[in-house]
Amino acid sequence: MAKQQACVAVIDDDRDILLAAELLLKRHFSKVLCYERPELLAEALKTETIDIFLLDMNFALGVNTGEEGLQWLQYILKVQSDAVVLLMTAYGDIETSVNAIKLGAADFILKPWQNEKLLATLNSAMLLAQSRLQVKVLKQHHNPTRKDIIADAPAMQQVMKLAQRAAATDVNVLVLGENGTGKEVIANEIHRLSPRAAELLVSVDLGAVPETLFESELFGHKKGAFTGAQADRAGRFQAANGGTLFLDEIGNLPLHLQAKLLRVLETREVTPLGADKSTVVDVRLICATNMPLQQLVDEGRFRADLFYRINTVQLELPALRERIVDIPLLLEFFIKKSAEKYRIPAKRLSPDALKQLCAYAWPGNVRELAHAVERALILSDDDILNVSDFLAQSRSYLDQTETKADFFERDDGLLSDCNLERVEKMAIEQAIKKHKGNISHAAQELGITRASLYRRIKKYEI
Repeated sequence: MAKQQACVAVIDDDRDILLAAELLLKRHFSKVLCYERPELLAEALKTETIDIFLLDMNFALGVNTGEEGLQWLQYILKVQSDAVVLLMTAYGDIETSVNAIKLGAADFILKPWQNEKLLATLNSAMLLAQSRLQVKVLKQHHNPTRKDIIADAPAMQQVMKLAQRAAATDVNVLVLGENGTGKEVIANEIHRLSPRAAELLVSVDLGAVPETLFESELFGHKKGAFTGAQADRAGRFQAANGGTLFLDEIGNLPLHLQAKLLRVLETREVTPLGADKSTVVDVRLICATNMPLQQLVDEGRFRADLFYRINTVQLELPALRERIVDIPLLLEFFIKKSAEKYRIPAKRLSPDALKQLCAYAWPGNVRELAHAVERALILSDDDILNVSDFLAQSRSYLDQTETKADFFERDDGLLSDCNLERVEKMAIEQAIKKHKGNISHAAQELGITRASLYRRIKKYEI
């Protein structure tokens, strides 16, 4: 039988107990540490990574109150908050056991133990340790430390002001904006500033969830609920319980699934597929979309009652072309970020490159800018990034000389025609032409979805 990769520490003043524990446990666990005095454990905690603690409750001669064990239990949990501690004693005392569990002990073991029972208890403790580690990792992933959000433009300052006010409450928030404007970044910031910041933020891209898996993905399922359901699975609502649920691309949700989502939001209960009972959930809801929801409501393609339910506070993110003052700061930020990511020296922008990049319409918004910087930094051979570095891999509309003459003055590179619709139409035409009519490839280069590109093609009659 293979050993479990785990470190178990046994703390007991009886050397015979330590020897018996070591002989038994070293056959089942990769590392076993034994200490006669808890003070030695205090030193070891500074250097050792211990998964499970077997802690005696009495160390002073003739004392059997268990107070010492409870004190050391509290010390261990103070140093290592997610520690799994099993308390051992030769005196079965229900009151002491209850106090130990209340203080954070995972279980209680009576001495002398039965080897099979001790190993079974340790295996359960290992599962608990692993689940606590998984939760810790998830929280670190979904609840990142604050990153500076560049928002010098007046439109962005207004968004941040509203976001901060909304974050203080559990109010539902709807974030609107074109693809690539940073809707998920704002959702993360609202969660970070909220009273739920210590819990998870769970993100779901509704546009990527197949209709047949919608209920299972969001509400979970029981084993055997459908073909392939080989085990119980918690849905995203249950995973976000106590925290925040971010539903991206909610405008893509079909009407019949909108009704199911609305029912959950109204009752605050979910019923996993195949289950007989519902489960109460407590989540803070943030939704986002690049689609005009009010227009969809007017056209009967989005439920009005669901729209009102998710739209208590509405934040509309400006396109990057509407916050030009932020572009130099964003360029500097992404140059530094990409340099750190790929472990290469950061580079400066030439004045001409900065001027033209600030004049570019950025149909893919901040996401397109980030990708452009990353590509340029990797491909550039010089210490300074020039305009040519941003055109090295793909010929964007900036590089179409026959079109560039119509939109840029030759002497300074600035746009002579600043009409946003004409600039956007030109960018779409160039992308479609470049990819020989392949809508998926054109949409990818523009930094928008196929659906968004089709809407713009219809709008501009391309």
